[in-house]
Formats: sequence, structure tokens, C-alpha cells
Amino acid sequence: MLSPAVKIVSAVNAAIDQVMEERAKALRALSSHAPRLMEPIVRMTAGGKRTRALATWWGFEIGQGSSATTPGIERIAASVELFHAAALIHDDIIDGSETRRGMPAVHAEFRSEHRAAGAGGSSERYGVSAAVIAGDLCLSLSEQLYAASGLPTLGNARVLAAHDEFRQEVMLGQYLDLRLEATPVAAADIEAAALEVLTLKSAKYSVEQPFVLGAALAGAPAELLEGLSGFGLPLGRAFQMRDDVLGIFGDPAVTGKPAGDDLVEGKKTVLVGLALEALDRQESDWFLARLGGSDLTPQELSRMTALLRDSGALGALEARIDAEYDSAMAALDLLGLDPADDRLLRTYARQLVRREV
Repeated sequence: MLSPAVKIVSAVNAAIDQVMEERAKALRALSSHAPRLMEPIVRMTAGGKRTRALATWWGFEIGQGSSATTPGIERIAASVELFHAAALIHDDIIDGSETRRGMPAVHAEFRSEHRAAGAGGSSERYGVSAAVIAGDLCLSLSEQLYAASGLPTLGNARVLAAHDEFRQEVMLGQYLDLRLEATPVAAADIEAAALEVLTLKSAKYSVEQPFVLGAALAGAPAELLEGLSGFGLPLGRAFQMRDDVLGIFGDPAVTGKPAGDDLVEGKKTVLVGLALEALDRQESDWFLARLGGSDLTPQELSRMTALLRDSGALGALEARIDAEYDSAMAALDLLGLDPADDRLLRTYARQLVRREV
């Protein structure tokens, strides 16, 4: 039987709290300024739905691993959450996002602190530099937790491959996203390019790879790893497509992000690609020219949002979300899990795809 989500979240939170407390104490002994560097990491890793941790833990149990007889999976799951936090800190810098979960992004927080103190040099550079360091430290803590798990399978070839792919592919996705934003791309090619970014930057590391890593750590055979990939990858795509919808149409009070934030940041998402294909040449050219404009007005933002809906792009993306979800459910059927475990994963999948935040 798969462990209930509440048990997993509690164990992961405890593991994160422990490493934060230990490292804060150790770094404080080195410098009185160390706590300031730890503060945003503690904030970024506190609470949350622990989506990736759940997938990692359940993958371990699906692979016949047992947290009772083989302790340490809570540290692995916690390390996945710390990796996610590090990626978010860096992603906000790359995207120029000013907020995260309704609060200032880490680089914006450090920038404001520098500016308020009247410190020397560039506040912008200080903020970005401090946030890069904080993200790197968070990544280091993730690896520390992973290595400290004590699981005897850490050196297994399948585990090593899953561990490396988990980390390296999301970094490739980040680069492809950066390149897509910076490079002129024909309107007709944006959808395919955005889908590649979505898959590598989010879908794989958010759902598929945590399940695979957990199962690999349990010594699962290749066939089961492939089955979990068949479930996790389309579910991860649906999850990120839902995130893209919320990035434009979500309620700021719920998402913690300004309405239409993805348009302001100039993100070339699958949704944007679908709209550009559906719009006439004049509207498409205007949309692409104003996407991410530094002087984008509220009226223009409202027009862009309307075009996404009226062009049929939003409806088309919703249909794709449904198709990816159905594909994940079909793959889940093939896993042949115990009925209670099957229901648990279906609930998990619905929460990822039908969410409001």
C-alpha cells in the first residue's frame, strides 16, 4: 500500500527543517552574516504541496521499496524539494519575475535591501548575485540530503542515470527557454519549440523523473521504470499546461502572481503558439511584437488575453490538457496497481491538472 500524502509531507517537512537548522548553525559559526543568506532558502522550502516529494516517495513504494525497512527515502524526497526550490530561485532571475508566491522573488528582495541601505554599487547586480548564490547553496543542500539518505542503491547504474537526468535535463530546458525568448522564431514554429521547453524544463522533473528516481532507488526493473514514465510524462505536460493557463488567467490572490504575468515576461508558451497559429497575420504580428514589451499597457495586456481566448487557443490548450491527462490515466491502468493505490494516484493526478494554483 502506498503511504498517505499527509504522512509523506510530514516526514519530508521534518527532513527539510532538520537540514536547514543544522546548516544554519554550521554556517553561523563561520560568519554572523550567514543567516541572511539562509533566510530566503528557508522561506522557499517551507510548506507547499510537495508534489515532487510525493511522486518520489510513491515511486519508491511502487518499486517495492519500504520506508519502514529501508529508511532514508524521506531525505531523498526532501532533496527533490530543495532542488525544486533552487530551480525556482534561478528561474525567477532568468524570467525577471518580481514575485513568487505573493512575496518578492529572492533577487528582488536582496535588491530592495541593498537599495534601502544605500549600499555601494549596483542594487540590481547585488540582488541577482546574492540570489544566484542562494540558489547554488540550496542546490548544494539538496545534494547533501541526497547523499545522506544512506540508501544502499545510490550507486546503482539506473539510479545514477535517473539522478543525473533529473538534474541535467531541467537545466537544458532552462537554456532552451532562455534561447526561445531571445531568438526570433517564426510564429508557426513557436508551439513546437514551446512544447520542447515545457517537456524538459517542467514536465519531466515535476512528475515523471521523481517517480522514476524513487522506483530506481527501490531497485525496480526497467519495465516498471518505463511504465512510470508513461504515466508521469503526459501528466507532467498536463500539469505545466495548466500552470501556463494560470499564469495568464489565474486569480492573482490565489496564484501569488500578477494577472497576465507570463505575457509581461514575454513567455512563448504552447498557449501563445496556438494563438499565433490561429490569428490572422496582422493580429499575430502585433501579438508577437508586443509580447514581453517593457512598455506593455494594461489595455494591450487585456487585448492579448482576449485574443488568447477568442482565437480558440485557450480551448485548444484545454483539449490538450485533457488528452495528456487521459494518456496518463491509460498508462496508470497498465501499471496494475492495487485499487486503493490506483485511486490515490488518480486523486493526485486530478489535483495537479484541475488545480487553481
